[in-house]
Amino acid sequence: MNSREFFYLVAQMREAQREYFKNRDPLVFRAARKLENEVDHEIQRVREILAARGQ
Repeated sequence: MNSREFFYLVAQMREAQREYFKNRDPLVFRAARKLENEVDHEIQRVREILAARGQ
């Protein structure tokens, strides 16, 4: 994932979170959690790359 894709993923995640807290819809909650997991996975992936490079 490149930085632009990550940006849009995080933007989607935040929009879903705002929507959930506005309406408390369980479907929106599941969508927000899925996006959060994708963001967490990408953060971990990049951390591993940086660690392998010694950064």
